[in-house]
Amino acid sequence: MTATIDPNLPMRDLLAQYPGAQRALFRSYHVGGCSSCGFRPDETLAEVCTRNDNLPIAEVVSTILSAHEADQNMQISPADAAVFAKAGKAKFVDVRTREEFDAVHIEGSEFLTQDLMHELGGWPREQLIVFVCHHGVRSLDAASYFAGHGLENVRSLTGGIDAWSIEIDPALPRYELE
Repeated sequence: MTATIDPNLPMRDLLAQYPGAQRALFRSYHVGGCSSCGFRPDETLAEVCTRNDNLPIAEVVSTILSAHEADQNMQISPADAAVFAKAGKAKFVDVRTREEFDAVHIEGSEFLTQDLMHELGGWPREQLIVFVCHHGVRSLDAASYFAGHGLENVRSLTGGIDAWSIEIDPALPRYELE
């Protein structure tokens, strides 16, 4: 069965199911990336398409689904990431806030700073870089960004540090943002 998206789905629900949709819409149609081309969470995909020069809904849906498939291929499960880390074949880069990182982080992970951003391009090409955030959304954006800038072996930790603390290291505290 081929996946499809209901055009009457509110954007908040669409983005919950397809986190990379906003990136895909902006990249392909310049929709949703800034305040001048943004959309409301309660606005439907059909309304967004209509308001943006009657974009063809079927094409937009296809774009979102293709981007979602690419996003899925850019993710790595906590179990697989742990195997690579144990073998010394993965580096973890944490893209959360400094406060989140200071409160809890995966042992050996590095906090993404401006200096580290510049350093990443010089890391060995075969080096697997696993981006980490709280639930796997910001890290997917980071992995996509760095892949788009030439890093070939980047992944986003599926489910983020929250999934890691459940599946790999239960001693790692879980948290909720307010």
